[in-house]
Amino acid sequence: MSKVSVRVEGLSDLVSSLKELSKATSTNVQKRALKEAAKPIESSAKSAAPVRTGLLKERINISSKLSPRQKAGYKKESKVEVYVGPPSMARGIVAEFGSVKQAPHPFMRPAWDANKRTAFLKIRDILAEEIEKARQRIARKAARLLSKTTAG
Repeated sequence: MSKVSVRVEGLSDLVSSLKELSKATSTNVQKRALKEAAKPIESSAKSAAPVRTGLLKERINISSKLSPRQKAGYKKESKVEVYVGPPSMARGIVAEFGSVKQAPHPFMRPAWDANKRTAFLKIRDILAEEIEKARQRIARKAARLLSKTTAG
């Protein structure tokens, strides 16, 4: 699995906003944003995947978990991660990179390259929206609790 590093400036407000939320809420907000932003990558990969039986194309998905085989050689870099692609399938690896008997037919890397900027922008926008929704839910809950304590 290749490692991708990205430098983003101006995220200190985002980080502090996420820290205001509970850990569970923060994690869920981040997962929702990442999964939503990954949809165009998934769609591009599916449309570019080679079709012999259709199984490879069908198995491309968005997940927050790796297969046991994929986990074996991977060190988690972040608390919240999302993966796009087929599960650990030899046919996916051979299709993407080729073999002695088969020319490569890249479908994952081009999907990433074509959609990464859009994905980063979507992550930013969705996180801002989801954080605001979470803040509003917390405020409504606090108001309900306050009204119950003052009414009782």
